[in-house]
Amino acid sequence: MSRVPLSTLPTFREAARTENLRATAERLHLTHSAVSQQMRQLEQQLGFALFERRGRSLALNAAGAALRRSVEAALDLIDEGVRAATLAAEGKVQTLRVTVLPSFAQRWLLPRMARWRERHPGITLELHASQALADLPREGFHAAVRAGTGPWRGLVGEQLGTSRFVAVGAPARAAHVRFGDHAALAAEPLLGHAEKWSAFLSLCGCKLRGKTVAEFNDAGLLLQAAEQDLGVALASELLAADALQAGRLVRLSPLTLADVEPAPYWFVYPPQHAELPALQALRQWLLEEMALSRAQLAESGR
Repeated sequence: MSRVPLSTLPTFREAARTENLRATAERLHLTHSAVSQQMRQLEQQLGFALFERRGRSLALNAAGAALRRSVEAALDLIDEGVRAATLAAEGKVQTLRVTVLPSFAQRWLLPRMARWRERHPGITLELHASQALADLPREGFHAAVRAGTGPWRGLVGEQLGTSRFVAVGAPARAAHVRFGDHAALAAEPLLGHAEKWSAFLSLCGCKLRGKTVAEFNDAGLLLQAAEQDLGVALASELLAADALQAGRLVRLSPLTLADVEPAPYWFVYPPQHAELPALQALRQWLLEEMALSRAQLAESGR
């Protein structure tokens, strides 16, 4: 196959979107004949058609649709890279758009935002809390905090830290469940996934009695339910750390459970953003705050 004429690809992207050569020409400020000539040149170089011609209109065929997916992703990546390079060259501070898990945002990130503002008052964070896995370049995000094992395809990833699971309850719950009394603990209303509780209780020779009283798809809701004394939660130690230190929650067992499917937190971002000063500032701050959280948990003996 001959070398693809790269100059035709932006025109192909627009033609694929509009499926109309005249509309493509107007949007790109080209003549109709120039657009038509570029599409013929691209097809000739590839050796196959990309469109079905229907009078004055076009319709992508299977080959054209396949090429469109790759071309759009590549050109979007280049466009974002140019924007990032321009901002870096001009020394401008940009707003960082970051997507994070709702539980991480609520229980760990937001309580630390005052320290972020003190340290970087000129950098604005636009936080998007969602459990959905976003396509960062396509959706305009500069970075994300994700939980999982990776690898993160097409992204730079750095592990922030992992978290053990601990049994926690409200102070009122702790008043009648002695620390380390696992038989009494197993008899309490249990919050969270039954599989994790079964694995946790097996560490002390106990068994799960029936089902847990409630399950949650968000760790923040799980911890909120425990704080409201709806039962005992088996929760991420990292996300529970602030509530434990503030006394809103109390640990009810010395045992910890490493997640059956370890899901450490990662800071990930498209490689074209790697040199953005604002992004590097956020990366460094997250690593330092994570280290501080781990040190505080170790010092408290939890």
